[in-house]
Parts: sequence; structure tokens; C-alpha cells
Amino acid sequence: ALPRLAGEGDLTLTGLRGEVVVLNFFASWCAPCRVEHPVLLRLARQEGVTLVGIAYKDKPEDSRRFLVELGDPYRAIGIDRAGRTGIDFGLYGVPETYVIDREGHIRKRFVGPLTAAAVDRELLPLLRTLARR
Repeated sequence: ALPRLAGEGDLTLTGLRGEVVVLNFFASWCAPCRVEHPVLLRLARQEGVTLVGIAYKDKPEDSRRFLVELGDPYRAIGIDRAGRTGIDFGLYGVPETYVIDREGHIRKRFVGPLTAAAVDRELLPLLRTLARR
């Protein structure tokens, strides 16, 4: 359970069970996260995509500023100030993105910034497949 950036309770993966979720670790201090951000904004507009963010080792006020400046593609955002959730996921660094199926299993991991090509060729087809199951 992580506190939500918006402040209304905790964000839990069990609370998202039953949905296919794209979970993105990001930080305001991360230059590749800025490069990736337009791809996330486009992804969030796709029908059936539940994009959830985890602000990794970031101050909440810095995360908020980052999202005000660049736009907020996330349905919900958790704050991982100490980085423990990142460790639990085996995070190499930010940005990193995971596709989690309806049962809560990680089905795909994208290390580094998502690209439009990776979204079109890998991520969206996987989401369509998982949505049918």
C-alpha cells in the first residue's frame, strides 16, 4: 500500500485486481521520464488502458509540479518515497513500466523509456490479448 499523490487513501494493487494495469515508475528528477511522457499521454487516451503511476524516490510536491507542467496521464498515482516498492518489483531505475494482468501477475516489463514503437508493437497488442481473457 502506497499513499496516493492526490492524498485520498492508499493505492494498492489488490484494489486494482480484476483490471489489466499498466504500472509506470517515474520521477520528476528523471530526464528519460520527460522523454517518455508524451508516449504515456498518448497511451492514456487509448480505450481500455488503465495507466497507474508510482512516483519513485520523489518529493510529492516535485511530482505534482512535474505533472502540472507535462500533463497527468495516470488514473492513480502512488508515492514510493523510500523506494521499497521499486525494490519489490526489481526496479533497475526509472522509468520502468509493467503490464499486470487481472490476477495481479506481471506479464511484461519495459526497462527504460517507453517508445511509440514499443507501445504499438508490443504493449497495445498484449493489452488486447489480456483484455480478452
